[in-house]
Amino acid sequence: ISDGFPLPVPAFRGTQRNIVFSQSFSPCGRFLAAGNNYGEIAIFSLSAALSPDATGLSQKPVLTFTAHEGPVFSLLSADCHLLSAGNGEISAWSWAELIKKVRIRLKDIKHSALSGSSFQDNSLIVGGGDNNIHILDLEHGVFKSVLQGHSDYIHCVSVREREAEILSGGEDGAVRIWDSRTGQCAHCIEVYKYESCARPQYGKWISCLTTDSDWMLCGGGPSLSLWHLRSLSPTSIFPLTGCQRQATFYQDMILAVGEGPFVSHCLLGGEVKAQIPCTPQSLNTLQLNTNSTEHRVLTVGGSSDHIDVFTNLSYKAFSLRF
Repeated sequence: ISDGFPLPVPAFRGTQRNIVFSQSFSPCGRFLAAGNNYGEIAIFSLSAALSPDATGLSQKPVLTFTAHEGPVFSLLSADCHLLSAGNGEISAWSWAELIKKVRIRLKDIKHSALSGSSFQDNSLIVGGGDNNIHILDLEHGVFKSVLQGHSDYIHCVSVREREAEILSGGEDGAVRIWDSRTGQCAHCIEVYKYESCARPQYGKWISCLTTDSDWMLCGGGPSLSLWHLRSLSPTSIFPLTGCQRQATFYQDMILAVGEGPFVSHCLLGGEVKAQIPCTPQSLNTLQLNTNSTEHRVLTVGGSSDHIDVFTNLSYKAFSLRF
């Protein structure tokens, strides 16, 4: 573990376009962090951007710094810290003072995925490019266990704290359900083998996974589908084109983003209720700010330096710019 300082943002980037891979709201809900393909993290003030007196400058970052040498694949807020994952490393940044950093080197973990709700027993669940899930003790900064079973790298993880279960989805097309107390894999669902879900033209990889009580959403190569975790069977298949990269439960709906310039609103029964236009032509990340009632927004980002902000789910209000 070593202390460090943010690196300045390079003045020249070449011809590669800006791609937003990850987002996370601060614990207070007044700030949004976004990570891009250049290894940069930008901090936006939602208070300023949502103010009646907001200008174009209010939609620009209040701070931008280089966090990783490669893309910032995942961002996650935990208590007072912002956690960022890049190629082979995870960094923790103080929300109160972002120039203070603790960096943990993970030599063999390449494409890191941070779970959005994995703070059971002060632990962080990390899925990586070594095909394994690593459980990090946040208090001591050491890995306390490894879950092995996937045959290819892991894209997404989720936690069911009440059931003491960890779910993971990977390039191998499997969703594995782990008992977090024993570290054993309790169930393995090969989604691409279900005829109703399979889309061979897109592959078998699982790119998005989330849970709510006894329900699971997953998709990627296979169609986005809703599963009942007690029966381990799909109950709804959503007729969305392309691969979905992130999805979430919201009230009595499902929100999903992926290939295509829109946020899909789906009903739990499988119907696509609406598709709301967005600025980026392809979307990687979707976040709902539930940390502040005053700044309750939906933000989406992808193949653009624009991060679209929705104060009402029916239309885009404005865009933040990296």
